[in-house]
Amino acid sequence: MRSMTRRQYLAASASMLALGLAGTRPAFAQTIRQGYQTNIWGMPTYYLLKSGLLEKRGIKVEEFAVPSGNLTMQQMVARQVDLGTYAGPSFTIGHDKGGLVAIAQIEHVGKTAQIVTRKDLAITKVEQLRGLKVANQTGSSIGNLFVDVVARNAGLGKGDFQEVRMNVNDMVAAMAAKTVDAMVNVEPYNEIAVAEGIGTSLMDFSGVDKIPVFMAATPDFVDKHPDTVVAYLKAWQEVARDFKDNPGKVADVIYAFFTSKGYSMTRETFAKALARVEVDPGFPSDLVPGLQRDAEVLLREKKISAVPDWKKALRPDFWAKASS
Repeated sequence: MRSMTRRQYLAASASMLALGLAGTRPAFAQTIRQGYQTNIWGMPTYYLLKSGLLEKRGIKVEEFAVPSGNLTMQQMVARQVDLGTYAGPSFTIGHDKGGLVAIAQIEHVGKTAQIVTRKDLAITKVEQLRGLKVANQTGSSIGNLFVDVVARNAGLGKGDFQEVRMNVNDMVAAMAAKTVDAMVNVEPYNEIAVAEGIGTSLMDFSGVDKIPVFMAATPDFVDKHPDTVVAYLKAWQEVARDFKDNPGKVADVIYAFFTSKGYSMTRETFAKALARVEVDPGFPSDLVPGLQRDAEVLLREKKISAVPDWKKALRPDFWAKASS
């Protein structure tokens, strides 16, 4: 039998690659710099990153984990990150400051955002926070909702309570040490505080705002890599199926994340926290009224320069292509 020359070998190898016969490992077409928050809001994204679904589609990821989504938004405005999740107010600010666009709605988290007060203070009403120290992730979506809407509705102006700027993951310890009297926080930190007898949940924000969380992108990234955006969203559609059809698998991945960070939390406490997140990736057609309401508050508080043109800020076309 004649031996294969080097030229023949290379030609045959190229043909095999073209036919997809040289193995199933994908060649990475694009690297995404993915931001996400390390509270419960960011856990659907964390699950996506650990699921292998992006790699299956030839997408490589660099992770940028932060305590709160508004920090991811700031990274994206500075073009340090390509994609990231945060709620409507932070998205609107990001569009105003850096032209960021929404490519999907990932979840609703209004039930996860709460005011938790020290248990020993026996506080039952928001207006009782007057004169007290309130831990708040200043500039975050729930931070803005608390100051601009919830506290305001209770008759509390910015000088009526002492706002203590703090990352959400540091607030439970501050409550336990009694250096703050209350916290505006998200899961799982609220459930941890309640389970450990440190705090009492005063209210959640679902009655004020369902708080949709968006996957946002820089305009630079979607303009340069539209096919990658569509492939990325196809992976999210598979994540949605896992949350619906295999919740135990999802819960195991997310619970392992928090325990790896040193949080002492029973499975029961974790289950209560995760149950407050409504994960349903998509692009609903009725997003504008809620975003408009939030934007008008931000404009009133001089946190944005103008209400966005939603036809430019919202990009449902990518989700539509991913679904076709």
